[in-house]
Parts: sequence; structure tokens; C-alpha cells
Amino acid sequence: MDDNDRSVVGVVMLSHALVHTYELTIPIFMVVWLVEFSATEALLGVVVAVGYALFGIGALPSGVISDKYGSQNLIAVCLVGMGLSFIILSFATNILMIAVAVCLWGAAASIYHPAGLSLISTAVKDSGSGFAYHGMAGNAGIALGPLCSVVLLWFTDWRAVSLVLAIPAFFAVVYILRADIDEMAAANLASDGSGGTGGPADAPSSPSFFESSKSLFLGGFALVFLVIVFNGLYYRGILTFLPELLADFVTIGGLEDGAGAEQFDGSDFIYVGILMVGILGQYVGGKATDRIPVERGLVAGYACLVVIALLYVPAAESGLIFLVFVSLLLGFCLFALQPMYQVAVAEYSPTDSRGLSYGYTYLAQFGVGAMGAAIVGIILTYSVVASVFFALAAFAVVASAFSVRLLMKR
Repeated sequence: MDDNDRSVVGVVMLSHALVHTYELTIPIFMVVWLVEFSATEALLGVVVAVGYALFGIGALPSGVISDKYGSQNLIAVCLVGMGLSFIILSFATNILMIAVAVCLWGAAASIYHPAGLSLISTAVKDSGSGFAYHGMAGNAGIALGPLCSVVLLWFTDWRAVSLVLAIPAFFAVVYILRADIDEMAAANLASDGSGGTGGPADAPSSPSFFESSKSLFLGGFALVFLVIVFNGLYYRGILTFLPELLADFVTIGGLEDGAGAEQFDGSDFIYVGILMVGILGQYVGGKATDRIPVERGLVAGYACLVVIALLYVPAAESGLIFLVFVSLLLGFCLFALQPMYQVAVAEYSPTDSRGLSYGYTYLAQFGVGAMGAAIVGIILTYSVVASVFFALAAFAVVASAFSVRLLMKR
């Protein structure tokens, strides 16, 4: 990697880690909000689902804006918005303020993935390594961000934790704006063999948004999109309320002292463990795509998620060891599927629509998939916990069925 590659990779790694730190800290806070604001799971699930939906819905317009104006400044805007959202959250005194803060976070965070992935693809000459480091940073944020939140809750309340978490976003903005980046270095090198500078305006013209979208959905990408929709429903449905579900299932030596004692449950560490083992799942899933047809991996992965969902309540009733085992298996399988469906997107989309295809991917995963949080919240409010896992199993069954159809098309 040259200096420009390293600058870009540093920017996207830092930004990607922060996006997922904030994303998966929200479920940690939800356990507290349910008690402090006397909210039902249905109400809070809908509130958070709207914010998470904006995280996905904003991906398409963000991709278009990134193509027109460039990525570096957009990523800075993303980080400012996320930092401000967590500052607002720290002052929340009711569910309405939480809704405003979470929605601001979702809108701001939606900017990142199209801008960040586009920046890697056009600026980093060694793009394979760039994407690898980018993914590793995201995994670190997924696992270590919630861990930091849980640890901080030993010493203070959730509002102070939210304020502390906002600070890194503003330091990151200063770093990103000071970074000397040629956003089109790799694209220009590929087109004319030189390392000349350029910007978004230098990119070749491409089919219109509607022409490219029509081309995508008339092919196999339509099935991939449906797989990712149901993956998103499972992902968001399980991860949003899992801290609360685990708290109901088991308490691990609760705190006796500390400002956060009354709102902290040691079962959060199981949740963090699920996210950490997901790093291994991402690695194994990525390696598997080099050895087996990706469709076969998707079929097997979703079949495993069906079994895990059906085993979860019996595991909780069987004791801590079995619960931890099934929880870690959940984290492994859930995150192992991510590189698989990302490869499937590439295999079922044309090169000149690759950016748009990933925009639709995040719309499916985080936009439509956000309904999973609302669905699970409503089920928890009006039915029994076992019904949640039956619904999750149904999502995985449908995703597996669409994966089978993809395998047959191959």
C-alpha cells in the first residue's frame, strides 16, 4: 500500500468501527430504557426500528450523493451526525427524545457504507486488502463497542456513557478532514495507467438509476435481495432485544456497588460474547466462499439459524452452560452469513451496477430488516418469549428457501 492507500484505509477503518459501535450499543441501553421510562417492548421496538430503518433507507440516496460529491466529506458529516445523536441521547428524559436521537443516528449512519465502500473501490489500489481491513474494523466495533459500554456501566449511568461515546466521533472528524486523500487514485490508475488525481466528476458515465435497477432485479439479484431482507429481519430482530431476553433468562452475579448497579445485568457479557465470536464467524464464512458455492453456504447457514432459534428457549431452561453454548453458536452462524451474501451480491450483479447493488443490499439488511425489531417488540409485549424464536425460525426458513432457489438457478 502507498501513502494514499494507507490514509484511506485509516479513515474507513476508524469510521466503520464507530458506526457499528453505536449501532450495537443501542440494544444495551434498551434494557435500561424499558425500566426507566416504563415503556413496553412494542413501543420501544417500533421507536428503535424507525431509527434502524433510516440506517438502511438512507443508503440509496447516500450512494448517489457520494458519486456526485465525493466520499471524504460525507463520511465526516456521518460522524458529526452520529456524535450529535449520542449527545442528544444523553439528555433524553422521555421516549420522544430517544426517538429523535435514534432517528438522527440512523439518518447519519446511513451515509457511511455507500461512501466508505465507494471510497475504497476508487481510491485504494490494493482494494482487496482495503476491504479486508475495513471488515476487520467493523467487526471490532461490533464486538468491542458494546463491551466498552457494558464496562462503563459498572461505574456510571447510561446517560454519562452515551456522552462519553459521542466524543470519539468528533476526534475522528478532525482526523478525516485533515487526511490527504486522492479519492480517484485507483480508478484513474485503472483507466489510464497513471496515478493522476481526480474526483467524482472524472468517473465515466453510467446507466441511469432506473435502468440499472431494472437490470438488477430482472436477474438473479432479485432472489439475493429477498434472502438479505429475511436475513435482516432475523439479524435485527434477535440482536435488538437479546440483552433483555438474556437478562430474563439468567443473571450472572449482579453488581452490588457502583452508580450503574441498579440498571446493569451481567448477562450483557453473554451478549458481548455473541458479538465477539461473530468475528470468527466472519472469518470462517469468508474463507468458505473460496471453497464452496456461495448458495450452498447460504442454505446451510440459514438451516443452522432455524435450529438455533428453535433450541434457544429449551437451552435457557436447561442451564447456563447450554445457554452460553447456543448463544455463541448463534453469534458464529449469524455473522458467518455476512461475507456469504456479500459475495452473492457480487456474483449476481453486473460490474457497472456494483455500487447500486450494495446500496440495495444495505436497504434490505438494515432498512427493511429493521422491521424485525418492531415485530419482536410486539411479540414480546403481547405473547410469550417462545413465540419470538418461532418467528425468527420462520424468517430463517424463508431465507433458506430463497437460497435453495438460487442454488437451483446456479
